[in-house]
Amino acid sequence: MGLLDIVGGLIGGQAGGNSQSALIATALEFINKQPGGLNGLIEKFQKGGAGEVIGSWVGTGENQPISADMLQNVLGSDVVGSLASKIGIDPGQASSILAQVLPHVVNSATPNGEVPAGGQIDTSNVLGTLTQLAGMFGGNKQA
Repeated sequence: MGLLDIVGGLIGGQAGGNSQSALIATALEFINKQPGGLNGLIEKFQKGGAGEVIGSWVGTGENQPISADMLQNVLGSDVVGSLASKIGIDPGQASSILAQVLPHVVNSATPNGEVPAGGQIDTSNVLGTLTQLAGMFGGNKQA
């Protein structure tokens, strides 16, 4: 199952296919607005006890999963609530979706295992990579 299929399934197809891209774009915007960008998000994960998890997303190895509850604990309910309202879903759904989306977003933003200079993610590059990835695994196509 592809990333966009996962996201689409979690939100039950609300607002059509555009909502899938909107979720990824919202996650990218959230990361870039952190003080320090991706570096700030990494620091937040480290302080929240999930430094090893986000480190796996940045690194070149396999991404460790994160639960929706752990993600909400790391980010805070106010942040999750704000992201949820931006995409028009409840905070519980937002936590579940972000737990699926953020590993892919961070992984795509750090293809060589390095955080971009200044911690800012090139959103167009990451969106393109994720869209290609989803296309490879979407529908009935086999990778």
